[in-house]
Amino acid sequence: MPSTGAAVIGALLWGMAMGASAFLNLRLYEWETSDRVRFVVLLYFMGGALAFPVGLTFARLVSRGRHWETAPAAAFVCLLSATLAFTGGLFALQYRSYYAEWHAPAFTLTWAFEFAFTVLTALYQFVVLGVRLYFPLGFAALAAATVWFARQRR
Repeated sequence: MPSTGAAVIGALLWGMAMGASAFLNLRLYEWETSDRVRFVVLLYFMGGALAFPVGLTFARLVSRGRHWETAPAAAFVCLLSATLAFTGGLFALQYRSYYAEWHAPAFTLTWAFEFAFTVLTALYQFVVLGVRLYFPLGFAALAAATVWFARQRR
């Protein structure tokens, strides 16, 4: 298990890197209003901050007791997967909360279909529109975190 200090500091740094990547891209394309930009940056920060301890833990579990070549691959895949999953999940929750007022009463069959398709639509939109906000800064941060993890495992 990663130390508490590494998990907390790493979560803050990883969240800031993901938020900065989103901010850079949104400002580059002069996207929407300042309030919306702040909200998206906060969403990416929170997704990154929540994902880092989980990704780091899974990377350590996957690479434990294996050859050194496994460590960078495990870090790359686990951090990438956790970051996309947490940020996409937060995006889906926000998307669902926006459309909830037009949905059927909770826990009915119609509501279940609306819930499922709203979340699936949100995840699709995140993959199509949201993943590009990680390039190039987020990808550079992923490469740096991969190198850091590999050096820690040696």
